[in-house]
Amino acid sequence: MRRFRLTLAGLVGAALIAAGCTLPALAPRTDTDGAAAPGTAPTWRACPEVAEDLVGRGAPGMRYECARIAVPRNWGAGTGATAGPGVGETFEIALLRARSTKQRDRIGSLLVNPGGPGGSGVDTAVYLSFGPAFGGLPASVTDRFDIVGFDPRGVSRSSPVKCISDADLDASFGYDPDPESQSAFDGFVTLSQRIGRGCGERYGDQLPLYGTEQAARDMDAVRAAVGDDKLTYLGYSYGTLLGATYAQLYPQRVRALVLDGAVDPKLGLIAGSESQAKGFERAFDNFTRWCAANAGRCPIAPDARAAVTSAIDKARVSPVRGTDGREATPGWVFYAVISSLYTESGWQELARAIERLEGGDPEQVFRLADAYAGREEDGHYTNLFDANLAVNCADEEEKPSRERIRQLQSQWREKYPLFGPALAVGMLSCTEWPGGRDPYPTGRAEGAPPIVVVGTTGDPATPYEQTGALAAMLGVGRVLTWEGEGHTAYPQTACITAAVDAYLIDLTVPRAGLRCPAR
Repeated sequence: MRRFRLTLAGLVGAALIAAGCTLPALAPRTDTDGAAAPGTAPTWRACPEVAEDLVGRGAPGMRYECARIAVPRNWGAGTGATAGPGVGETFEIALLRARSTKQRDRIGSLLVNPGGPGGSGVDTAVYLSFGPAFGGLPASVTDRFDIVGFDPRGVSRSSPVKCISDADLDASFGYDPDPESQSAFDGFVTLSQRIGRGCGERYGDQLPLYGTEQAARDMDAVRAAVGDDKLTYLGYSYGTLLGATYAQLYPQRVRALVLDGAVDPKLGLIAGSESQAKGFERAFDNFTRWCAANAGRCPIAPDARAAVTSAIDKARVSPVRGTDGREATPGWVFYAVISSLYTESGWQELARAIERLEGGDPEQVFRLADAYAGREEDGHYTNLFDANLAVNCADEEEKPSRERIRQLQSQWREKYPLFGPALAVGMLSCTEWPGGRDPYPTGRAEGAPPIVVVGTTGDPATPYEQTGALAAMLGVGRVLTWEGEGHTAYPQTACITAAVDAYLIDLTVPRAGLRCPAR
């Protein structure tokens, strides 16, 4: 649960909130007449209520339709198999199609995934339908494509995984991100074991079926269900891993893939966690420099790092109690920091939250942390992190020992003082996970057309170094760089938008080495 991959949906949602709209973290599951059987066409029905539940209204000039398809739980079992986890059973995959009333010269469907793992593609399709003023897609794209979002298996409306209690999620997010004493470390081991045991008792040998390769095969079922001969796809963050896996499995069925916020599939659990520790530390340094240069907008200037570190230290000794009875323990303060680094616009919010916490008001800290955690006002959690844990642990071959994690906690504290210990200790979640593993492939996409891989130089969650690594692994990747801050780039600036739009619409590949300025 401490793998800090988040979703674009939350970021777009923040823009909608700023515009006066309100939305929960995830919309309620919609009623359906049943899922289309594998290999059959789905039945689409109007579902404007999804946008209304999420945002309070639909986007002007957009129609929303929903459907469900059934997919085999275990694609690897083969049609002749009679035994094994999930054989003969199906998962339901929820789809939403946003179609512009101004659509012309339709190219096909643009399948979208926001990452996570655990983020809702259904929600993301709604958010992206609102256009550039709210961080959504430009009309040049929505006029040519249906925007199709899907909730991957185990996520939100698609046979959701739910096996972690609200109390255990509160305990996990509130836990000290750097438990230095052996007893504190052992306490997090015990919590991780309890969570793993509960999920194992509920899902047993089917836990590996939530992995990325299975979900990528579901994507091909979605492609067929919407009637496209080849896939056009926009994947953010973890969604880049889904897209890369699809390209390896079905290279001849790729029309165009945009992979924004690239994950390097070859990084194991330890290397991937250290990469994120480095990325978040670098992003936090960028925040502190901004604070020093903008003291009028940053109330914790001139030394923002000292202010944040002091807030976490004080929370260890005397945490401030909020209006809901929660105490702003070190974990909640830490996740407020994590949440704020996903966008440059979050930096000022973080500074204000730390200032208010110092004054005895933790509500802004809780608001930021809850947005990251998927915690609703009533204390109930969405299944974002249940799915996140199920997918991440199914994918990982590496299972470091507790002793190794303890060593890395100390080592990374020296290298990445604010984020290193948390990334190290967070690996306990998969170490104590009971399910088997189903690693995804890490090879070339032989036979696929050029794939655009987008990276942001200040990205905390998928550090820029992973962009070139993913492009090189695929063999057909073309790197597009945004010299900006925050997690993911498209459609943040005119330069990035123009390059991606030309690729999606006309299949014009960005020129080699193209770098777009921050503004």
